Amino acid sequence: MPRLNTNDDGRTFTPPSAEETISHPAFASVIWALEPHQQGTVEVAKGRGGPVKIAWEIHGDGPTKVLFIMGLAGIKTSWQRQTKYFGHDRSNEYSVLILDNRGMGDSDKPIARYTTSGMAADIVEVLDHVGWTAERDFHLVGLSLGGMIAQEVAYAIPTRLRSLTLMGTTAQFESGPAKSWSDAMWQRLSFVIPKSEDQSIFDTGRKLFPEEWLAAPDDAASLPSPKTTSRCGPAPGTPDGEYRTFDNNFQRFQAQELFKKRHASWFTQQGFLCQLIAAAGHRKTPQQLKTMADRVGRERILVMHGTVDNMITVPNGEKLIKHIEPGMGLIVEGMGHAPIMDRAEWLNALLEERFTAWGKL
Repeated sequence: MPRLNTNDDGRTFTPPSAEETISHPAFASVIWALEPHQQGTVEVAKGRGGPVKIAWEIHGDGPTKVLFIMGLAGIKTSWQRQTKYFGHDRSNEYSVLILDNRGMGDSDKPIARYTTSGMAADIVEVLDHVGWTAERDFHLVGLSLGGMIAQEVAYAIPTRLRSLTLMGTTAQFESGPAKSWSDAMWQRLSFVIPKSEDQSIFDTGRKLFPEEWLAAPDDAASLPSPKTTSRCGPAPGTPDGEYRTFDNNFQRFQAQELFKKRHASWFTQQGFLCQLIAAAGHRKTPQQLKTMADRVGRERILVMHGTVDNMITVPNGEKLIKHIEPGMGLIVEGMGHAPIMDRAEWLNALLEERFTAWGKL
């Protein structure tokens, strides 16, 4: 069984097995019952090898529009901490658009060569479908592969963005301290080397989050409450409608991964590989980034990266900040790859403050 080192004194943490987590009382409610205000599918890419059905949801009906784009192998529910915060707790202020990129979740999973520009074109068609077409109409937030796609969306329709936030992403995928072409290729191949389910989720967790957070008790601060009047429904599968906590943060992440992989058709290895190829092939030149920033407006751009991001290392974020010269560039000490989970409260407050400031421009 793999272990985590939790601090410098050598103490270790042994993660639970998949079977233990599936049997946990909290497993049935790991995906929060956040009812969309609008939802549907739209056929895109009809002249680009399609049609491809893309599943989307809008949470909230407020005037401030926010589009969240998820990363590699992520699905709509990966944003549930942000969906609840903006689209339910503040539903009169925000409208939150989330979607499944091609290859994952409820969207189609064609076996083809995916590109970040093609996936961005899918999203532009979704935006057209839901009517988010005005000038400076919506805030765009992209994480990891979603940040690469967001760069392409911003490059294609820059003046429709009210703001652009890029988190844990890159202009050209470089994962880890590769010293040569062969090192870089080996790091990419590490994503597809066959592993046990337990080992695969364990390794992914260590790339996404700081080990201290993974070993810490489950942070239930953002859990929905069945006693509130928001659109959070009762927790599915729990007799009393309660959202229960797991034993630790790793187990909550593990449960989300297991729920996704065991849900019929949400996750396929082919879809994962097609998305991985899109990430590996993404490239925006310094000139393209400059052009994008000129047209979006640098004062409307936030680039954020963590110093302990083990999925896309911090030099990638530093390069983005150098070439984009955003209004706000943050290199956050001790932050990993996915602050949407381990720093959700801080991140949500930061985004809310920035959305308010950008809304005044």
